[in-house]
This record gives sequence, structure tokens and C-alpha cells, in this order.
Amino acid sequence: MQRFIFVLAIAAVLFTGMAATTPSAPAPSTTAPKADGIQFVDLPWAKVLEKAKKEKKIIFFDAYASWCGPCKMMQKNVFTRKDVGDYFNATFINVKKDMEIGEGPQLANRYPIEGYPTLFFVDGNGKLVTTHLGAIMDGPELIKFAKAVTGKK
Repeated sequence: MQRFIFVLAIAAVLFTGMAATTPSAPAPSTTAPKADGIQFVDLPWAKVLEKAKKEKKIIFFDAYASWCGPCKMMQKNVFTRKDVGDYFNATFINVKKDMEIGEGPQLANRYPIEGYPTLFFVDGNGKLVTTHLGAIMDGPELIKFAKAVTGKK
């Protein structure tokens, strides 16, 4: 019996040593790949305004609620499109806020919400440029609307 336990212990040590020296898969990268769609900044509103002033850009502000179906559909199917991302990332400071948590309720006092989603375009001074109530489910239509906001065709 002792001999069996001894052989079993030796086998376990050898097996553990082999497993420790076997090359493993490379460690996953710590940097996430850049997505194709809109890159939203995660900053407090005051910093968003500062950034917009500094870069001389209008703010695209997606006001949403976590329970809003059309909001989720825009996030999944429109904001992730390469063409939408290319235009919005080059033209706007993009921000999205859940209007029911964090800064959302304060921002809802400043920029009244009638429904979700509400798409705001705001200048660097916090002045509302224009608003769109409801989802725009077509990428080219969203780009067309954004170009109308900036005066570009």
C-alpha cells in the first residue's frame, strides 16, 4: 500500500511539473480593439462642455433610459455602424447619459425630456442647438440629420 501511495505521489509531482513547463496560450491583450461605431466619452457634463469648447465641436448627447427598447436598438444597430462612427467621431463630442441615474436627472432639468431616446445637439456653452425626439433606426438617416445640424451636406 505504501508503495502504491509513493508511486502515485511521484506521478502527481511529474505530471504537475510537466503541466507547469508546457507552453500556454498567450495572455489576452489588455487593450481593447477600437470599435467601428460612435466613441462615446465617459466624462462629467462640465468636462464634456470644456472638451467641446476646446475642440470647437458640437456635443452629440444621447439621452436614454436603461429600460428603453428603441434606445437599446439604436445602441446595438445604429451607433455601432462604421459610417455613423466615422462621421460622428470626426464631427462631434459624443456622450450618452442614462437620464434616470447619476447626472441624468440634473441634465433632464436643463434639457427637458419628453420621451426616450432624445438626441440633443449642444454647443460648448451648453446652449441647445437642436433636439430629435425618438429613435432614428437608419444609419444614413442619422448622418443626414447630423449634417443638417452642422450645416454640411
